[in-house]
Amino acid sequence: MEKDVIVIKAVIFDFDGTLADTLPVCFVAFESVFRQFDNREVNSEEIKAMFGPSETGIIRENLNNNNYDEAIELYYEIYRDRHENLVQNNEDINTLLRRLKANGYKLGIVTGKARRSLDISLDYLGLNEFFDVIITGDDVEFPKPHPEGIYKALEFLDVLPNEAVFLGDSDADILAGKKANVLTVGVQWLPNYQTAEFNVQPDEVYRSINDFISSFSKRLSGVKVD
Repeated sequence: MEKDVIVIKAVIFDFDGTLADTLPVCFVAFESVFRQFDNREVNSEEIKAMFGPSETGIIRENLNNNNYDEAIELYYEIYRDRHENLVQNNEDINTLLRRLKANGYKLGIVTGKARRSLDISLDYLGLNEFFDVIITGDDVEFPKPHPEGIYKALEFLDVLPNEAVFLGDSDADILAGKKANVLTVGVQWLPNYQTAEFNVQPDEVYRSINDFISSFSKRLSGVKVD
């Protein structure tokens, strides 16, 4: 009996730590918010532990001071003001997206970020042109590791789970991908990423963007199944 060939049609990405090295500006903005409104210092590991909801959700869930709206506005002010200095354009990422797009793949983002901060980053980095669907933390009821965001992206792109791959830098990303039954790729290819050792094992792990580019067509575009 001949084996069916499943062809990957869509590549869906997490954003922070996967497509852009934005974690430093996120940390600076959160540190400033907690310092100004709660008079407390939080470090990057404490901030990572809060990740899941959007930035607005993180502030509302973790800030002791109830001036949430002011704190949220401060977050976005710092995020925008410090973005250019703290987040560098990555030409390897641009090359990856251009090649995938040129080869006919549908591209998406599923991120816990709020739409407002994602738009700031996409504008600064010139990444708006690449994506067929973007699902943010504002668009879901349940953040990763729940697969809701990936389900929404698959539906919009009109692809089956076995026709998609999801790339992310955290256990929550990989777990969401596995729950959605898509191929999962863990990445540690930017200077700052969330997970040093994956507790949830991805199907593939890449520490180099160029390695992923060179192996994608061979290893992911023709997965044979019984």
